[in-house]
Amino acid sequence: MANGKATDQACWEAGIVKQTYYRWRKEYGGLKVDQAKRLNEPEQESQKSKRLVAELSQGKQVLEDLARGNL
Repeated sequence: MANGKATDQACWEAGIVKQTYYRWRKEYGGLKVDQAKRLNEPEQESQKSKRLVAELSQGKQVLEDLARGNL
């Protein structure tokens, strides 16, 4: 993160306070890059699922309206 900069400067540029940096370092500091990337996978899958459910619900509503003769 710091790329040779002081922690204060790197935190300021990232828009976070030092306390957040140290908390994140404690929580995620031992992770390798591939492990850190996998942390986002469940969230991305959840977003995909929510979009799919929304699309299916919309399609169902259209079919119900067609069946009732409302379209």
